[in-house]
Amino acid sequence: MMPSLQLCVVIPTFNEAGNVAVLVERLSHVLQGLVWELVFVDDDSKDGTAGVLQAIALCDSRVRVIRRVGRRGLSSACIEGMLASPAPYLAVMDADLQHDENCLPLMFQALNEGFDLAVGTRYMAGGGTGDWSAQRLNISKAATSLTQKLLNIELNDPMSGFFMIRRQVLDDAVYRLSSIGFKILVDLVASSPKPLRVKEIPFQFGLRVAGESKLDSRVAWDFLMLLADKTIGRFLPVRLISFAAVGAMGVGVHLLVLGLCKSWLALPFVQAQTMAVLVAMVFNFYLNNVLTYRDQQLHGSRWLWGLLKFMVACGLGGAANVGVAHYLYGNDGMWVVSGLAGILVGVIWNYGVTSILVWPQRRKAS
Repeated sequence: MMPSLQLCVVIPTFNEAGNVAVLVERLSHVLQGLVWELVFVDDDSKDGTAGVLQAIALCDSRVRVIRRVGRRGLSSACIEGMLASPAPYLAVMDADLQHDENCLPLMFQALNEGFDLAVGTRYMAGGGTGDWSAQRLNISKAATSLTQKLLNIELNDPMSGFFMIRRQVLDDAVYRLSSIGFKILVDLVASSPKPLRVKEIPFQFGLRVAGESKLDSRVAWDFLMLLADKTIGRFLPVRLISFAAVGAMGVGVHLLVLGLCKSWLALPFVQAQTMAVLVAMVFNFYLNNVLTYRDQQLHGSRWLWGLLKFMVACGLGGAANVGVAHYLYGNDGMWVVSGLAGILVGVIWNYGVTSILVWPQRRKAS
């Protein structure tokens, strides 16, 4: 009789073809004595990562590959990988060889001792961030502090992407998960209906061997949206929060363009205002396309057609904004309240209409 599966290590990948074979070899060595499997979740890498993994899986039945097409996101990839395995213990680590695989047996031992969660941490004695620049270190520490305070998470390194949990932790939290961005550990801990018994294990963050870092401005935005979802997401959809935040930045762009057109180009106000409106609309559409609707991003001719529909919808939203504000002002004369009410109506209109016309939800196969 075959021994029961004990551990599944879930590894999300995107353009990691140069690292995955080395990682499999390292994990095969360090996990000796355990009954384990590796589940790689590849978001349709363009460098042939999925092909490399499939070749490995043909030779080793303990390696499985889930290839996702048309979807992307580390958190959602990790969740799909964990749900695809029956193992009682589930680990998550990166494919870039920067997580110390030697911590996995220690994590497994911690769960055997009764802990619910074992976390590889860089911010305690014995841990470290390797060759990080001062800027990256400061950003990480700021994000850590913000997470600890907003979500009341008592972890030294809640931003870690290297951990192991009991399956029950996932099962208890799965329907509350946001699946936003890269910080799956924060999502799991914040979504747990009960306090978790946690063991933190220090490790030194390693050097990337191949490939490129995935950190960019969208990662930071996704992190902020995750915090928003875990704090006020019960009251407002996180997409609406993102849409409104982009709109607020669009107001700044509008005023900047208006001022430049008036002071530098000496345009009449009507022309300057028209230019400002058009530039702000394009700005808002661009950011919403790459941030708010990142998973439904438009490209090529669909981008141009989407921009046109976005501008028409927002033009109608602007008319609704003015109409509501004018009506309320005529009744009570309070211009601040009237203006804010108009803005609120405009934002809700723009969000609702563009989510249907510009970025409609893709139908799932039945």
